[in-house]
Parts: sequence; C-alpha cells; structure tokens
Amino acid sequence: MAKIVKFKKYGGPEVLEFEDIEVASPASREVRISVKAIGLNRAESMWRTGVYVEPVNLPGRLGYEISGVVDAIGSEVTHVAVGDVVSTMPSFSMNDYGMYGELVLAPAHSVVKHTDDISFEDAVAIWNVFITPYAAFVEGNRVKAGNTVLIPAASSGVGIGAIQVANMIGAVPIALTRTGAKKAELLAIGASHVIATDEEDMVAEVMRLTDGKGADFAFDPVGGPNFPKLVAGTAVGGTILIYGALSNDVTPLPMLEVLAKRITIHGYNLFTTTTTPELQKAAVEFVLGGLAQGKLKTLIAQRFKFADIVEAHRVLEKNQHVGRLVVEV
Repeated sequence: MAKIVKFKKYGGPEVLEFEDIEVASPASREVRISVKAIGLNRAESMWRTGVYVEPVNLPGRLGYEISGVVDAIGSEVTHVAVGDVVSTMPSFSMNDYGMYGELVLAPAHSVVKHTDDISFEDAVAIWNVFITPYAAFVEGNRVKAGNTVLIPAASSGVGIGAIQVANMIGAVPIALTRTGAKKAELLAIGASHVIATDEEDMVAEVMRLTDGKGADFAFDPVGGPNFPKLVAGTAVGGTILIYGALSNDVTPLPMLEVLAKRITIHGYNLFTTTTTPELQKAAVEFVLGGLAQGKLKTLIAQRFKFADIVEAHRVLEKNQHVGRLVVEV
C-alpha cells in the first residue's frame, strides 16, 4: 500500500486529502517510481481549484514533477531500468496520472534518467523551470543574443528559469516583480534590471532601459489588467508569449496599439516539446548541459514533508517565495 494525494471537490488547499492505495504493476509503456521528492507547480493549484486548461475528472489526483528510483517497468520500456534514478516532466494530463504519492505510475515518455549527482530535490526544480523558457526562447530561434526580454512574475520558478536561460543565450532579461522586496535576489540570480511594477512606472522604465525602443520579447504567465502595459512596453514588431493565466481578471487587449506596433501574441505551453521525442531530447540536453556548466542553477525556496502537503499548497498560493517549493517524501 502507498499513500497518495487526491481531492474530491474543487477548493482551497484544505480539499487535499491522503488515501492509501495499492499501486498497480506498470502497463507496457509505464514506469513505477518510488518517490523521493515532489516539485510544486502553480498549474497544480489551478487544477485543484478548477481553473486550469482542462476540467478535472473528480475525484482528482495531481502532480507533474517528481524524482525517485524506478521500482518497476513495463514490457516496452527500454530507456530506464529498475534501480535507476529518474525524474518526470510535465507531458501528460493530470486526469491520467498524478505524481503526488509515495509510489506512482508515470507514462514512460515523461521519465528521464539522470545521474545521481543531481539531488532528488534539485531534480524536481529543473524541467518545468527550464524547459518552459527553453522551448519559448530557443526553439524556433525566437529570442536572439542581444534581445531584451520582459519577465513578469520573475520570482516564480519559471521566472527564475527564464532569467537564466535568457542569460545563457545572450539575451537581456528585465525582471518584473510587484514590489522591491525581491529586487536584490533577482539581481543576484542574473536579472540585468528589475522593475517593481507597483512602485515604478513600468512602461517608462522599460523605455528608459531600451533607449525608447521597447522590449523585443515579453514572457507572460499572468495576463489580467496589466497586460496593456506589456503591450506598451513591447517594441514595434515584438512578440508577447503568454504561457499562463495567474490573474483571475479579464485581460484587456489594446487592439489599435497591437495593430500599430505589429506585435505578435502567442499562446504557448511546453507540452509540444515534452511530448515530441526529438524536441524533448534537445531540451533535456540543453538543461543538463546548462546545469553541468553552472549556467543554470536550481533555487529551492522552501522544503516541506509529505504530510504537510496542504501547508505547502498554502505557501504556493501566497506568491511570496523566490524559487521552487519542494516536498520531501
């Protein structure tokens, strides 16, 4: 028997509950993993509250990223073996698999083998954090060396990853954060500039930092009422890539400015990369290479015990941390 986390109705962190289940043997293309650590994503909070990109088949499980040791493999699995140190990346629906548990089944395509010099905690702070900006910036050569990139919600896990990936390819990351409280940390992480959007005129600052041109690229997980400011701060011919919807408010679209400046707005998620074998392979090589070179570094804000998963979700929703929240199993 193994303990897993599930929820029977939408709601706050308190709807999460533990259940002891017998975990089945893996199907032909599945891997069973003894979990050592779980990385929390805001997507899981949205899933729990019913505001994600797909509805939950209640009662629901949740969780994308875990690390651990392979316990059993399906008959068609060849890239990992029992005893291997592995982690999982977001590449499946949480209606099909949930990674919050002591022993879990994962689709084989989501499982990555790596050396044990990457700690279990660090292993759950690399895939969503770094592949999300990698696929956005590097695939298709969207962001080039010298380009200026606006990064809203810069203190989030993916925001911190975006700062580092931008630096790795020679771009100039401008971190956007609500107040100046996290400014020193964001600069230490590698932001070229930090703008406290509740305290400064964001558009004026962007224009000052770019000599009146505006940013070449904006990487937005928020949307909401401040979206027109991103448009105003984006250069003529620039691109805004939207990869999240953290704001619950309506997102206005200033049509005339978008048309006048010929701005391209893309909706984006990392699943095309993580579910396409050749793209996933390139992404994994980029991330592991960046880690080995010291150009990409994990940042863990806080650790929790598995029994404290509800409290971990409460902290996740406060948005006061810098970096990744990790649950030790």
